[in-house]
Amino acid sequence: MTKLKLRKKDNLWFEKLLAITATVNLGLVFFNLSYIPWRDFYFRRIPQLTQIYDPLKGIEPHRDTTKYLNTITDLETQINKIGLNSPQVKAKLAEIRYLSTEMIDSNPFAGADKSGTLEKIKNKMREHVGQESAKSAFDIFWSAEYLSRQNWLKEIQFFNTQIRPGIAVNYYRRIGENGEFVNDFWLIDLPFVLVFAVELLGRTLYIKSKNRHLSWMEAILWRWYDLFLLIPFWRWLRTVPVLMRLNQANLIDLHIVRKQIHQAIVANFAEEITEIVVVRVINQVQSSIQRGELVKWLLQSEKERTYIDINNINEIEAITGLLVKTVVEQVLPKIQPEMNAILRHNINSAFEQVPVYRSLLMLPGVGETQTQLSDQLANQITTNLYAALVNAIKDPVAAKLGNQLIEKFTTALSSEVKQKHVTSELQDLLSDFLEEVKINYVQRLSQEDIDHIIEQTRQMRSKTLEQK
Repeated sequence: MTKLKLRKKDNLWFEKLLAITATVNLGLVFFNLSYIPWRDFYFRRIPQLTQIYDPLKGIEPHRDTTKYLNTITDLETQINKIGLNSPQVKAKLAEIRYLSTEMIDSNPFAGADKSGTLEKIKNKMREHVGQESAKSAFDIFWSAEYLSRQNWLKEIQFFNTQIRPGIAVNYYRRIGENGEFVNDFWLIDLPFVLVFAVELLGRTLYIKSKNRHLSWMEAILWRWYDLFLLIPFWRWLRTVPVLMRLNQANLIDLHIVRKQIHQAIVANFAEEITEIVVVRVINQVQSSIQRGELVKWLLQSEKERTYIDINNINEIEAITGLLVKTVVEQVLPKIQPEMNAILRHNINSAFEQVPVYRSLLMLPGVGETQTQLSDQLANQITTNLYAALVNAIKDPVAAKLGNQLIEKFTTALSSEVKQKHVTSELQDLLSDFLEEVKINYVQRLSQEDIDHIIEQTRQMRSKTLEQK
């Protein structure tokens, strides 16, 4: 027992280790999927991360926008050294004006799907300079006269805080020979895939050894959800095996989620399934009635019916006998006082309806005598009736006579029902009755509160488990 517990504990630790590994892999998958949409955030907040991960996505600085920013950096250096009005600075400003116009015309942001960023830059520059044309705004901004008049340190600060970040996030992404963007995430994913492949192979061999009747494909599909850990596309599907592994390793509890999913599925299909099943059963009964099979079966004798008996016992007769015996021996003695009261009331009512008796009630003592007489009659009747029933059960002759009465009644009823007009009318009435049941009650049944039914079923199962 101790060895078994230790083995289970070791297996649980192994499952936990693999579940954590799969979770880490899934986290990397989602990071990879989010990298391009969130790269601007990573670039501004965690620039070291983009330096490491950009090469895996084939991302490199865009030559045009990088040249533009480097030229402005050189301009700042020159202004600090030789002043704003020097010929070299004016030449650099002319170059920047040319690069600004080229940037607007060529839109180097389009390759990274950042044309919106260029529009934001143009709008900010228009608003800052007060021009309707973006090109005019950049031309004015990068002029010596404007920078001198507006305090060039303040204007450069505006550019570095409002314009430069938008230009800096632009990039160029290489395209591979397959026509798709370069994405070398498989280099990170491959070690995880190899681990999961080896694990799946080991589990398959173990399952196959324990269940030799299974084929190799069936053994692999025993843990079908682990296949999602191996496919190199739609990696987000790995959420399924990761959640299942975390649940199996007792790191999370998916019982509530699984219960809600089951309830949602049942609630969606229960109404239609209920309606289909009930209508199908009624249709089958209707078809049997219309073909005359049901009436024919009812009219057949017990020997003529095709019926499989598994214990050589007539269950209907046995059940009827058991119920009669229970009623006579157990129920009637308990309700005898109530039966006596009913009989006594009826006897008193009968006496009161006799005119002579009403006159006698005027005499002293007659009322008490009548009450005693009613009690004696009621007790005598119930006692005799109970004795007769007990004797009828125990007396084989009485039982035989009762069976003969039932057989004669059945034979007479069958003979009358076999009349053609009775059979036809009976079939039509039964068929119409079932049709009315479908119309009036099946729809109501299907529209019942499915959630309430599911909750009742769950409570019933919980009570059953508690009793076990």
